[in-house]
This record gives sequence, C-alpha cells and structure tokens, in this order.
Amino acid sequence: MKTLIRLLTLPLILAPFFGSVVRADDDPPQVTIGERLFLETRFAQYFEAHSGGDANTTLAAGDPVMDDTVTTGTSQTGPFAGQSMNCRACHLVDEQHDTLGNRTYCDFARRSPIPARIEDSKTVTPRNSPPLVNASLRRPFFVLHFDAEFPSLRDLVIGTLTGRNYGWLAGEETRATAHVAHIIRDDNGLGDLAQQYAATTYRDIFAGKSTVPPEYLLPKAYRLDVDKATDVQIIKAIGNLMAAYMESLTFSKDAHGNYNGSPFDIFLAKNRLPQRPAAGESPVAYSARLLRALDKLTSPQFVTGADGSFQNHTQTFAFGQTELDGLKMFLRKPAKAQLSQAELNQGGIGNCAACHAPPNFTDFKFHNQGAAQEEYDSIHGVGTFSALNIPGLKDRQADPDAWLPPSAKHPFAAGPFVAVPDVQSSGQIDLGLWNSFANPDRPLSQAAILRALTGGKPANKTQLLPKTIALFKTPGLRDLADSAPYLHTGTKDTIDDVMESYRVNAGLARAGSLRNGDPEMSRISILPTDEAALTAFLLSLTEDYN
Repeated sequence: MKTLIRLLTLPLILAPFFGSVVRADDDPPQVTIGERLFLETRFAQYFEAHSGGDANTTLAAGDPVMDDTVTTGTSQTGPFAGQSMNCRACHLVDEQHDTLGNRTYCDFARRSPIPARIEDSKTVTPRNSPPLVNASLRRPFFVLHFDAEFPSLRDLVIGTLTGRNYGWLAGEETRATAHVAHIIRDDNGLGDLAQQYAATTYRDIFAGKSTVPPEYLLPKAYRLDVDKATDVQIIKAIGNLMAAYMESLTFSKDAHGNYNGSPFDIFLAKNRLPQRPAAGESPVAYSARLLRALDKLTSPQFVTGADGSFQNHTQTFAFGQTELDGLKMFLRKPAKAQLSQAELNQGGIGNCAACHAPPNFTDFKFHNQGAAQEEYDSIHGVGTFSALNIPGLKDRQADPDAWLPPSAKHPFAAGPFVAVPDVQSSGQIDLGLWNSFANPDRPLSQAAILRALTGGKPANKTQLLPKTIALFKTPGLRDLADSAPYLHTGTKDTIDDVMESYRVNAGLARAGSLRNGDPEMSRISILPTDEAALTAFLLSLTEDYN
C-alpha cells in the first residue's frame, strides 16, 4: 500500500507554523510520532542559543535561514519562518504547492541553506538535497548520503540532529545530544506542533501512558522512560522513530508489490510486460529481458488520459510512442564491451540501466558520471579538475585535519574535498565517496562501502582510494518532476540539461578526459536528437505522491 504523504496546510490564524497534519489512517504510532519528530523545530542549535534554557519558549525571532524557501529563481516565504531548523525545511512535500508545486521530500535549492555560525563560513550543504521517498529501500550494502557517511537510518538521524545542518559544529555532539534530550524531557505539549498530536507531551508518548490516544501509543519496543534514560539513549530512541517514519515513505505499489503510480507502470501492466525482476533475477538482467519484450511488442497499448490523471502536475498522464522510444534507449546497451563506430554514429544507446535499472531505477552503488568535474572546470577552467592535487591514503592518514571532513575526533579538519567549488578557493570541491572510504572517523560504513565497490572482496585500500574520487551514490529516478534541480551539484535545472550533460561527459570518458570516470559512461551513445525521447520517458516516471 502506498504510504500517504503528510500534507501540510498553513492557515495563518489557526496554525501559523505547522497547520493541519493529514495522515494515512493506517499509519502505525511509531510512524506518526516519527513524523512529529521530523517536523520538530526545537532541536536545532539556534533554538538552544536563543531559548534561555526554556524548552517551550516562543522565540523572539526565528533563525534567518528559515525565513525563505530558496529556489533556483525567486525565493518564497518559508513554511517554518520564525522557527529554527527541522528536517522538513530541506525535505519538503506540499508546503509550497500553490506557488512552486510539490516535492518528494527534497527542496528547491541547488544546495540546501543551513544555519549560519560565525565559526565557519558555511551557508549551504555541499550537495543538492535528495528526495527521501524510496531512499530507505533495502539493499545488499546499506549506506546513506551521497558519500556513504551513515550506515543506518538511525545514524543518519542522530548525525543530522547533532550536525552542521542543524547548526551544530563538529565537536558539539555531546552538547547537541543534551539539548535534544532536554526538549524531549521538558516538552509541555502546548506548542503548535503538539496541538496536531492531541497535545501529548514527548514524555508521555515515550512512556506509553494510558492517557495517550491509541493512534500515538507507541509499541513497547519504542518506549522509554525519559527521566531515567541517558541523553544518548533518548536520541537513539528518536532515531528509531524517525527511521520508522522515513521507511514508510515509498512510491505506490499494488498488492503484488508492483509499482503502479506512474504512466510507465501503467504501460507495463497494460501490455502485460514484466514489471519487476523474477526470483533470483538481478535488476540488470530484468532490464535486458524487458528490452527484449519491448522489441517484440508489435501493437503497444499506449497510456492516455482514460487510464489516469495527475492532480499535482501540469503534464499529461500519458505513455506514447515517444516515451516508448525513450524507454528503449534507456535500456539499450552496446552489443560489445566497447561501442562500435556504427553505434556511435547511430546513437540511441543510453546504457542507463547499468546504474538505474528498473523498477527502482537505482543500483544504490557509487559512480562518477562527471558532475563534479563539470562544475569544477566550469569555475576554474577546462582540465583543472584533472590537474587537482588529491592526496593518496598515506598522506591523507598522516594529516587528517588537512584533508578529511570535520568530525568529533577532528573538529577542526578543513574538509576541502567536501565543499562547494568556489572561484576564490581552487582546491575546494566535493569528492563524494573519497571522503568516507578508509576514513577512520566513519568506521561503521566501511564494510558496506567495500561490498558496494568490490563485492566484499579484500582490497588494497591504497590502490582503491583513487578509484573513489568523485563517486556518488546513484539516486532513484522516480517522480523526477518533483525534485529539480538535478545532480548532487544541483546545477541542472531540467532533465534536458541532464541528458546533455551525460552526452558530453560520455564523450569525455571515451577520450580519456574524465578523471576517474565510470567505465559505463564510455558506453553511452546518444545524439542531441535522442535527448527529447529520453526526457519524455523519464517524465513518464512521474506520479502523484500524495
């Protein structure tokens, strides 16, 4: 069953900050309370610094970062203006529906704005905010974030609540944890957000008090006596609940487990085409089987307005010949390991399923498709990324403060390779997985990273580190219409722009000019005339997530 998004409306008089939260009737209590914690604006460093120790105070003025919803164009008034940071500020749903449209739990910015601290100059995250819908799907090597920083959803939650996105600096984790625990222990249940949850206090919710309404009564596995629990135990309990909430955010499926919300899904069902891998079949093998079936399809039954409609999108609910042509390009790969000259001339080979195999349209692995180089070279000049000095493992280990991201153990680390490229700083860029692989400050992610890179086989870390340069986790492609701008750099405003980027970077890969480029990039052969069909297909993955 599709998990319904929690719709937020913002009537200015009755609920100026949180509005009326609409939930799926069958959401279990741990999901509902996880949502409340996701919306909570008092965990941030700004609230701690301006609340005078009162967990229930009304801020005299909110964090300026919350004033506006930043977009690639004109900013809009932020839905949480007057408050401090929460998760929803970067993972929006319908808060800007009337002016900007819906989101699949991402935002509208190229990089998400974060609270300012005088101690550093950071004002945005180093990467574009990815959608959370389907982000928690199970996989053989479970790691989260574009660079595999977190080994679990709970770790991601804790790292976020006590990290830079919430205004906390590296080294302030203990203070941040204590503040979060303070909010849980001392919440009086009278705030605007609490009113949407029967005015229940966090203390009573965690304790499972009999006075808590059934829809908020947590199962015993999630309960905790917050007065006896340590600060660390409380934040872990929060992590478990928010993880349950994020796991509930999935795209629509039918009773058989087949996706059924987009025109693409309807097309497969309407033509009795395979909708997912068979038992024991890999997604890549399924993609090849699907392509064979499509090539044999002589009289396709196309999708029209009679088969469905969109409520939250202006595009037509359709899957026609253009979309079918794009799907075939998306699935098609070269006949041999290397493209022939005839294939290069003819085009029509997207090789996209090598990394974005349906039905999830992600392999959850790590690839370099050239986005980092493209952005860096656009700022500093062609060839500058290839010439950039990136230390090997020995030099990085010898001076982690110079090269690795800030952490609790190295709070003053410079983190030059987990940064936004800037014309004033020629050595500043985001290298993605390079920051996590063999990083002793991120030990819990290492086994999963190795499984993703080598299938779990032993590897020489010194030799493997350079092969992680500019690798980023493959994002899913469902409902792309609700997640622009695109790529981890946020530099592409449209899907057409992304297609053009892939076409150009594929050429660089074949020429040996894409530093550490993924080998699959050189196997792409698309012409400018192919891009419209590919874009049409990708837009057929749109659905109303509501």
